[in-house]
Amino acid sequence: MFRYILPVAISLSAAPALAETFKWAETTDPQTMDPHAVNSAPVLGFLNNVYEGLVRRGKDMAIEPALATAWEPIGEGEGWRFTLREGVTFHDGAAFDADDVIFSYQRASNESSDTRSWFAPVSEVVKVDDFTVDIMTSAPNPIFPDSIANWMIMDSGWAEANATTLPDKENGNYATLNTNGTGAFRVTDRQPGLTTVLEPFDGWWDEATHNITRAELTPIQNPATAVAALLSGDVDLINPVPIQDTARLAANDAVKVIQGIEARVIMLGFPHEAATLKYSAETTDANPFADARVRRAVAQAVNVPAILQTIMRGNAEAASQLVSPAMRGFSTDLAERPAYDVDAAKALLAEAGYENGFSFGLKCPNDRYLNDEAVCQAITGMLAQVGITAVLDAMPVQNYWPELREDNYDMYLLGWSPGTFDAEHPIRFLAATPNDEKKLGSWNFGGYSNARVDELLPLIQSEIDDAKRQAMLDEVTQILQDEVAYVPLYVQPLVWGAQANVELTQRPDNFFILRWVTVN
Repeated sequence: MFRYILPVAISLSAAPALAETFKWAETTDPQTMDPHAVNSAPVLGFLNNVYEGLVRRGKDMAIEPALATAWEPIGEGEGWRFTLREGVTFHDGAAFDADDVIFSYQRASNESSDTRSWFAPVSEVVKVDDFTVDIMTSAPNPIFPDSIANWMIMDSGWAEANATTLPDKENGNYATLNTNGTGAFRVTDRQPGLTTVLEPFDGWWDEATHNITRAELTPIQNPATAVAALLSGDVDLINPVPIQDTARLAANDAVKVIQGIEARVIMLGFPHEAATLKYSAETTDANPFADARVRRAVAQAVNVPAILQTIMRGNAEAASQLVSPAMRGFSTDLAERPAYDVDAAKALLAEAGYENGFSFGLKCPNDRYLNDEAVCQAITGMLAQVGITAVLDAMPVQNYWPELREDNYDMYLLGWSPGTFDAEHPIRFLAATPNDEKKLGSWNFGGYSNARVDELLPLIQSEIDDAKRQAMLDEVTQILQDEVAYVPLYVQPLVWGAQANVELTQRPDNFFILRWVTVN
């Protein structure tokens, strides 16, 4: 069976003291309160405080019971049987049972849901009785329980009563602003872009270990403003701390800096299936990025060590694959990334017929990843040294995802944190040929496609022998590197700042879990 290699969560714990109001600031406001509408860390991380799944991740990232108390494989890899927790109620007092699980599966796997790819291996969900469900898979899937840690269960009756039986990420609906979960906290006020208020749910089935009576999330995009708010005591936590302010905050006794390495790999993506560039001034009849030599030239033109030293101040690690070395399935023999080599990049461009370079449009968020716009600005300057002129368009993440989904880019910046902490995850989402029917490649914006990768993916998902599975993962990694499907840059660091009297847990998925917070 698999050997789980899990990153260690950074935990600062203490016994609960007097109850407190807790205020925190993050760069990105959750795009929606609908747990099935948007598959992004700001949304899923926040809603993990409000909604729950059949399973959840603990402080050490290990899977543990939540709305299911037990699970076991069915037959010879036919699926998984989940025994549901009895006596659980939603925030409005409605009882939780198997009907809510069936409804949530149908909703989360619908084509209108951004989470439908999670259920690609699922053939059917069957209600055995009120507190037992069978999730059938089309092939043996030993990592399936890990894959649904962020699948959140909604109350079917509440959804039907409020005309939100399906998510609507484009136009929104009642679930966009309102919630009704089973989690430790309930949303009592939601003002997008301004503040979101949570209060403890008195009817929560689990034991509360926090001491918070009220929590307020305020998005603060400007890093200097966030630091000032922390130092003045206006907020109790900021995420992230600007890299350039880390040492200053660490030297201040009133606050503390909590640092770690996130599971997220930052990379560059390409328009593989596009016939032409969209934002080039002179190259209007071709797509240079369709040529692997041009993509490799990009990889060799970007000076990742310089980015790590100057922009990340030594707080990040270079990446060679779509997952970090801490993830299960990382290919240790393929850990070396392309060397920074301007001459080699120029030679590759000339070989591909672009000796004089070309111009293109680079899309980048300015409030999603740590120093994201600064990184894109640095990449723009590095590519210019080999004759590739990037026209940078940086924007808030709420505008960014729609641009990528509409193919309005020539190159883009993307960060990916595997929800299963397994190398299969980004293959399914980023490298599989996009296929709505099979629920594959939902974040493969550029339409990268390789028949062998598609052939290996279901085998990887069903193989229970570690060595055989790793060999297939290694083969996929080799293909992605040879074809330069993406250009992995670095593993993003985690840097949070908190008041000195705050105790919390920092997990490598960058999810901030309120039920682990105490204010002393």
